Amino acid sequence: MSEQNQINNEVERIKSALIIPLFFMIIIFTIRLIEHIEGFSLVKWGIKPMSLEGLPGILLAPLIHSDWEHLYANSVSFMVLSFCLFYFYRGVSIQVFILLYGITGMWVWLGARDAWHIGASGLIYGLASFVFFSGVIRNYIPLLAIALMVAFLYGGLIWGIFPLKWNVPYSWESHLWGSVAGLILAIVYRKRGPQKPIKHWPEEEYEYPFWEESEQKQDKQGD
Repeated sequence: MSEQNQINNEVERIKSALIIPLFFMIIIFTIRLIEHIEGFSLVKWGIKPMSLEGLPGILLAPLIHSDWEHLYANSVSFMVLSFCLFYFYRGVSIQVFILLYGITGMWVWLGARDAWHIGASGLIYGLASFVFFSGVIRNYIPLLAIALMVAFLYGGLIWGIFPLKWNVPYSWESHLWGSVAGLILAIVYRKRGPQKPIKHWPEEEYEYPFWEESEQKQDKQGD
């Protein structure tokens, strides 16, 4: 394959990895812009645990943010982590993304405090958890390097899974359940997608010591 073809293939791979993350960002920015222009809030489209009115939030909550600051805080992390998923794990990326999205929302609905839970942070924690643990479990240097990068850039996210400050308006339950979902999916999909190459070493012909050479020659002559 020529160098130009390799470059073209790499460009196409990058474009492909950006399609779903960009589409997702367009949706949430559009929703937030409509809220801002029309002057209303869609918070009640979020997840309200163990209630029928909060059930649609399993699908809608990640698309809704309380304000522009909330949205901006999630945007960069989501783009970086979702790109890592769709670029490096493209064989399973769509399945993992859908499962992270649905499982995190469902677990928040089943096991969170009585409040409205909105925002994409649960999905972000799920992506960070999956990318990190997948790299560690697969023990493949390129993926391990990405895992270490995630740990370096987003290691501070771990404090978000604990209810350290009850008056802070974020859903620590979404963070917790997203992280757990990411870990579980990293284990479930550990044998699917990119894998560490298996090295096949060429067999070397055994060289007998000089004191055994005569015996080997005698055996061959006897045969």
